[in-house]
Amino acid sequence: MSSLTHTPAASPRSLIIACGALVREIRDVLGANRLAGIDIAAIPALYHNRPEKIAPAVAERIAAAGDRYEHIFVAYAECGTKGDLDRVIEAAGAERLPGTHCYAFFSGVDAFAARDDDITSFFLTDFLVRQFDSLIMKGLGIAKHPELRDMYFGNYKKVVYISQIATPDLIAKAELAADKLGLAFEHRPVGYGDLAISLDERFPV
Repeated sequence: MSSLTHTPAASPRSLIIACGALVREIRDVLGANRLAGIDIAAIPALYHNRPEKIAPAVAERIAAAGDRYEHIFVAYAECGTKGDLDRVIEAAGAERLPGTHCYAFFSGVDAFAARDDDITSFFLTDFLVRQFDSLIMKGLGIAKHPELRDMYFGNYKKVVYISQIATPDLIAKAELAADKLGLAFEHRPVGYGDLAISLDERFPV
């Protein structure tokens, strides 16, 4: 079932099919004026843990859109779909965010690719900090089975919090998340990165 948020439409009409983890940031970047001509169809953020579900969900929402929109933009990176998402997007004549995952486009794809010290880092965004217990501790079963922590995170060395809007509360929660995983902590305030650039290019003021 598609969760479609309607706003008063202006022509041409656009649809953003978005990961639920990005809806808040998309609204922040675009603001009320640009959102007036855009509909947002959200896909459950829980699919972070089930990337095989992402491409079929995007295809479903594209099909549901029919010919009502002149422009469809998919607010996902590749996100572990093994090419399936790009095949859906190409078939629909749509486009998506750059990069392999949200950590890359928030950091800036080029800047992220230039680092070679993050292979053993586990990344958190503002959304993932807020939802850490539900998506990671409960979603991966660690809350009930603590022994799974080392199975999932035994090869990681640190948690890297790439913040969009760094507040003392979110930073404290990110540090607590690192502690729960038994990892070191690093904070990088990156803002909206290539998400803002992509949205500004496609949905100008």
